[in-house]
Amino acid sequence: MTATTRVALVTGANRGIGRAVSDRLQTLGFQVVVTARDAEEAERAAAALGGAARPAVLDVSDEDAPARVRDEVGPVDIVVNNAGIQLDWGRAPSEVPVELVRRQFEVNVLGAWRMCQAFLPGMVERGWGRVVMVSSGTGAFSHGLSPQTPGYSVSKTALNALTVLMAAETAGTGVLVNAVNPGQVRTRMRPQAERLPEQAAEDIVWAATLPDDGPSGVFLRGREAVPW
Repeated sequence: MTATTRVALVTGANRGIGRAVSDRLQTLGFQVVVTARDAEEAERAAAALGGAARPAVLDVSDEDAPARVRDEVGPVDIVVNNAGIQLDWGRAPSEVPVELVRRQFEVNVLGAWRMCQAFLPGMVERGWGRVVMVSSGTGAFSHGLSPQTPGYSVSKTALNALTVLMAAETAGTGVLVNAVNPGQVRTRMRPQAERLPEQAAEDIVWAATLPDDGPSGVFLRGREAVPW
């Protein structure tokens, strides 16, 4: 199977890191499924990519949406779980509204979990697949959890744990599951950051296109495995 016959799906692909990842995958010859919660935004992003890019409406917080998209688009070989939200910047852990924490977990953790449940079985059956969790240094004990954004930070810690579990389950199947810390990237979430989405996309796409003997169940930063 070559890049031109492999399908890559990116969540939250209508802007920022997801848009840059989609563009890079398209450049490498993958058939890209561009997903967004809003149909017009998904269609606009796919049209901008051109080629074989396809739009799909996907809200990862919708319990049934990942399976619905799977049935709509067919087999997918690469899933980049990029969709994420941060709602609690500046809130102390002792006073952050639990509702904000719950909403972040719904997207950042359960959304990725739903995507894995929808697409991993098919990858295992076909004997090849790559799943990339777009995580954060704020979710790593080695880096230091962030008390400035507690719900987001803990959600990324949970995403890292999910990465380890999914990698263990798929060991030896031809499917690789890894998490990437892209660093602080200039997006709507971090408009003052110096790193561009295109730079972060290079590392994420590298993880999404690892060779068959590549690592699985690791936390990557700048293409190097770092401690959880």
